[in-house]
Amino acid sequence: MTGRTEGLRRRSLEARPSISAERAVLITEFYRENEGKYSIPVTRALSFLHICRHKTIWLGEGELIVGERGPEPKAVPTYPELTCHSLEDLEILDSRPLTSYAVSAECRRDYEDIVIPYWRGRSLRDKIFSQLKPEWHEAYAAGIFTEFMEQRAPGHTVLDGKLYQHGLVDFKAEIADELARLDFSGDPLAWRKREELTAMDISCDAVILFAGRHAELAERLALQEQDIPRRMELLRIAEVCRHVPAHAPRDFHEALQAYWFCHLAIITELNGWDSMSPGHLDQHLLPFYEKGLAEGLLTREVARELLECFFVKFNNHPSPPKVGVTAAESGTYTDFANINLGGLLPDGSDGANEVSHILLDIIDEMHLLQPSSNIQLSRKSPDAFLKHALRVIRKGYGFPSIFNADSVVEEQLRQGKSLTDARAGGCSGCVEVGAFGKEAYILTGYFNLVKLLELALHSGMDPRTGRQVGSHTGDPATFFTFDDLYAAFEAQLRHFIEIKMAGNQLIEQMFAELMPAPFLSVLIDDCIKKGLDYNAGGARYNNTFIQGVGIGSITDCLAALKEQVFDSGRLPLAVLQDSLNSDFEGQELLRQRLLSRTHKYGNDDDYADDLMRRVFESFFTAVDGRPNSKGGHYRVEMLPTTCHVYFGSVVGATPDGRRAGMPLSEGISPVQGADRNGPTSVIKSAGKMDHIRTGGTLLNMKFTPALVEGEEGIDKMANLVRSYFRMDGHHVQFNVVGAETLRAAQADPENHRDLIVRVAGYSDYFCDLSKELQDEIVTRTEHDVL
Repeated sequence: MTGRTEGLRRRSLEARPSISAERAVLITEFYRENEGKYSIPVTRALSFLHICRHKTIWLGEGELIVGERGPEPKAVPTYPELTCHSLEDLEILDSRPLTSYAVSAECRRDYEDIVIPYWRGRSLRDKIFSQLKPEWHEAYAAGIFTEFMEQRAPGHTVLDGKLYQHGLVDFKAEIADELARLDFSGDPLAWRKREELTAMDISCDAVILFAGRHAELAERLALQEQDIPRRMELLRIAEVCRHVPAHAPRDFHEALQAYWFCHLAIITELNGWDSMSPGHLDQHLLPFYEKGLAEGLLTREVARELLECFFVKFNNHPSPPKVGVTAAESGTYTDFANINLGGLLPDGSDGANEVSHILLDIIDEMHLLQPSSNIQLSRKSPDAFLKHALRVIRKGYGFPSIFNADSVVEEQLRQGKSLTDARAGGCSGCVEVGAFGKEAYILTGYFNLVKLLELALHSGMDPRTGRQVGSHTGDPATFFTFDDLYAAFEAQLRHFIEIKMAGNQLIEQMFAELMPAPFLSVLIDDCIKKGLDYNAGGARYNNTFIQGVGIGSITDCLAALKEQVFDSGRLPLAVLQDSLNSDFEGQELLRQRLLSRTHKYGNDDDYADDLMRRVFESFFTAVDGRPNSKGGHYRVEMLPTTCHVYFGSVVGATPDGRRAGMPLSEGISPVQGADRNGPTSVIKSAGKMDHIRTGGTLLNMKFTPALVEGEEGIDKMANLVRSYFRMDGHHVQFNVVGAETLRAAQADPENHRDLIVRVAGYSDYFCDLSKELQDEIVTRTEHDVL
């Protein structure tokens, strides 16, 4: 790092996240004065324009890439039109020991006097909760599923290369053409399209104005600046901000700034939390990099410094704070922006390039939590690219993660996307697949597979609360075969999928009607051409995902039931149920038998792995291909973020020997400690899942540092990854850290503040994690033999 970027990085790390009420106050002022004057899309666009015109502009010392979501770095805006925090919420955020946000007295006053009085009962969350049926609320409260969109926008998407070839002025011209083509006598939707297109046009003006304000500030600061080199930098910043994003970028600096303004605009407009990402940044920047080198106007060192400044901007943006169940299942500052490196070009050739390697070096040296990073590894990717990434991973930061680019393409082709769009796509957030710049792929929330078995063993009654929340699937005493038991589990699965989908159909329609995102729609094909919003089916592709959680745990539970109860008959089901209901009190020998003397997923054991496939098929059949509200379809993913900890807290003791309240298995990883035959057996078990029929799976592995020392260690890791991907595995990520280091950090957190670990689809500071999540990471199997 240069002295400049060392300083920017240090200030970013030292700044405490805080809540800013500025955006909330601005949007409240606009709505209070203008409610009902305009159509909803135009109201949304004009409120966005109001924010861009009046929000505080920040330009920090030494910055080259400019723009903040809040009034200063780490100041997080809120979105009361989506979720209006209460004063109690603000107090909790300010005082909680982990992932806290400073809340000033002024912020509290603004909420008490201005924000809450207007938005209480008007926020989309309030409206959604008032419309959902009682059975949805029962299931949600029981921890059977979560719902992402009950308090944050469905902006989970990635931009493609169009903003590097076109400016907002070009998009305004496209919008004008579509407005001129509207057929008001023959098209019954023409008037609605007019309002949406008008809103898109206004939103472009808002972002151009926002960039122009940065140019004006840079010019004012330049007039005051005594240091000549910095004065010239400020004048250059002003020139850049006057040109982009209004016009297509002309050089490397402008390309980065153009993306950043669009990123800020999207997450300021609406996207309260959900992984806005730059996609194939290395591929998009390569032409500007090569042009700059050829013309003598750019060096590798200058390009690297600009990229380092760019990385700091991501790290300045903690995710907006959540409330309720969503806060419990996802306690992190991470905003899940994810940079894809490598992958494939549209013609199918290898996409890794010199910029890819520069970015890997930056990831290695800066080791910031944000942005997240991954490599897209195909059969055509050179080993040098993979091994460069593995040398970074070996440092123990948990990033970059590794995706199978060939499987990513196949997954998208199965969903009906064109080959060109599939190759230009990749992964965002944790592991989710999408067609970059062309798709609205919406994550709806997590689905607790293990809780369904608990309900099946109690005929739909939740033993934690005594409430009947599921289907009456019969007294377990009538389950004479394993298939009888499995049929009850499958019935609960279908029952709750119906409830969740019914809720999601309502929620998606409410977003389409009440909460359009006109600026995001400008940047996603084919919203302008259709005259439809991103949230209303305007994108070329529209998939809705339900994420299954606990596949390792449910597999081991079913394996224990099949083997101990039905196949051998050694353990009567009633006896097992009594032990589960008492959390194995006085039954440690039985618990140890279930833990250690039954078949377990993750050991290349078909007895267990076949049950994993059976559960996957049931989940897939219940979900995949069903229509959503936007002309697309529902799909499955297999990831938890940190929800396996929350879901475990609402599940009692389970037949695999797990005690009540303990975390479930994470991603598609085996149950913590259950994989006893080494990492090769783990990938063989995980490889038996049909990853191509998902929209993403997450496999987490933990190695001792000694295992991956030297070039031999890198070769072993490379061979393991390549082998898994030959089985069509979707994704793998590594924690290279010893359990003793993690325990030392638990005992002495102040001297381990910089310890970064891989959590689920993201990395985080170990000492910022809850004790429950820390313990879960410690207990993941630590492989020391490859």
